[in-house]
Amino acid sequence: MKRIAGMTLTALALGWLLGTAQGGDDKGTEVVLGDLKARTPATWKVAKMKPLRKYAFTVPKASGDPEDADLAVFEFPMGGGKAADNIKRWKGQFQAPEGKTIDDVTKVDTIKIGKVEATYVDIQGTYKDPFTANAKPMPNYRRLGVILTTDGGAAYITVTGPAKTIEQNKKDFDNWLKAFK
Repeated sequence: MKRIAGMTLTALALGWLLGTAQGGDDKGTEVVLGDLKARTPATWKVAKMKPLRKYAFTVPKASGDPEDADLAVFEFPMGGGKAADNIKRWKGQFQAPEGKTIDDVTKVDTIKIGKVEATYVDIQGTYKDPFTANAKPMPNYRRLGVILTTDGGAAYITVTGPAKTIEQNKKDFDNWLKAFK
């Protein structure tokens, strides 16, 4: 009986620790980038980590879309290349619709995140995941990407998924960026 009670308490404690560490509550997850921090919307769920990511989230799909969007946060203390080089790489992962160029379907702006100026990129088209061998092209996809420098280094935030899903979650994404203080 003591053994079962001990195992139950251990399981509950482990579940609590994992839930807390992964932001598994209804308040979202606190994301810290250098001296900036903000809490994600509660609908974004912590996702399985992949190489180089500091944070990973699943953003819920829109009705009728085939899958959720993938939100990744990267932070490199020594920098991660020039903004122009990263934008070029992101554009290279998309193919513009017939009759358009990649520049026609890419919008680049400068925004303020906390006290930091950031580059905000919005790309639409057919996406091919560069990290998946033999990835099938995914038409009607979209990426919102942000490049900023904090006292922790260069930070890159991307949310990529079906265009309808990105549009449905864009307001939450933009409000999250504005919440960084």
